[in-house]
Amino acid sequence: MGPGNDTQISRFLLLGLSNKPGLQLPIFGLFLFMYLITVFGNLLIILAVGSDSHLHTPMYFFLANLSFVDICFTSTTIPKMLINIQTQNKFISYTGCISQICFSLLFAGWDDFLLAVMAYDRFVAICHPLHYMVIMNPRVCGLLVLVSWIISVLNSLLQSLMVLQLSFCSEVEIPHFFCELHQMIQLACSDTFLNDTIIYVSAVLLAGGPLAGILCSYSKIISSIHRISSAQGKYKAFSTCVSHLLVVSLFYCTVLGVYLSSAVTQSSHASAVASVMYMVITPMLNPFIYSLRNKDIKEALMRFFRRAVIKRTLSWW
Repeated sequence: MGPGNDTQISRFLLLGLSNKPGLQLPIFGLFLFMYLITVFGNLLIILAVGSDSHLHTPMYFFLANLSFVDICFTSTTIPKMLINIQTQNKFISYTGCISQICFSLLFAGWDDFLLAVMAYDRFVAICHPLHYMVIMNPRVCGLLVLVSWIISVLNSLLQSLMVLQLSFCSEVEIPHFFCELHQMIQLACSDTFLNDTIIYVSAVLLAGGPLAGILCSYSKIISSIHRISSAQGKYKAFSTCVSHLLVVSLFYCTVLGVYLSSAVTQSSHASAVASVMYMVITPMLNPFIYSLRNKDIKEALMRFFRRAVIKRTLSWW
């Protein structure tokens, strides 16, 4: 078989989380519920930030972008999974599979970079409070988000184009609920050395780089907080970082759990189940983490709903 995509394969079979018929309805209901909560919760964050002038600050600008990315990240895989369960048709087209790889890598990478940018924002706010609005001006904030997006796009396009160069044999079953890059490469019957090399290099640079930035930012934040004399001042400074720390820990721990589960158990099913954590659970929990402990977000949502109720009441008259 020659190199390139000349094998006439037009679709792949997604095996999903379980082949047991009795579990399909509970899985459908659970994932539909989690998807709706994810979309609704993150949309509320975006509406709260966009509609309230009190939240037009760098921290909430990045949070709104993170919520947007979380919605997109989940939407690349879960709707197709729900459709497959509902129609009892687990096939996905070749084009749809490549698209899933491209967009899932794009939004996963963008999510990762945004977490690093938010850590830098907290570093500037705590370590250089007097210069915060000068350093984190609207142009710099927009540029940070744009650069994060460009890097993520370039990585996703590179990985997707590399998959397009692979040849696939008759085995087209993907033991996952979406077209995961590593699983796709394992299905190839052509040489995958270059693909594997690019995956490992990009993982080190695009995952390790932001993580190093986050660790560096928080090491300086902790050092700065330690120099604050009053206990109340220390608590106030640290409280602005708690939500971000929880989200970062959740994101990296779940991603690490996926790779450890696949490496230790050598089970594709275990890897698929672990992937649910960072593909679905983390985006679903982020709005709760940022809103439950955040007085500004809660007050902004209350003002938003109050205005909506007033407008609706006036429209009746």
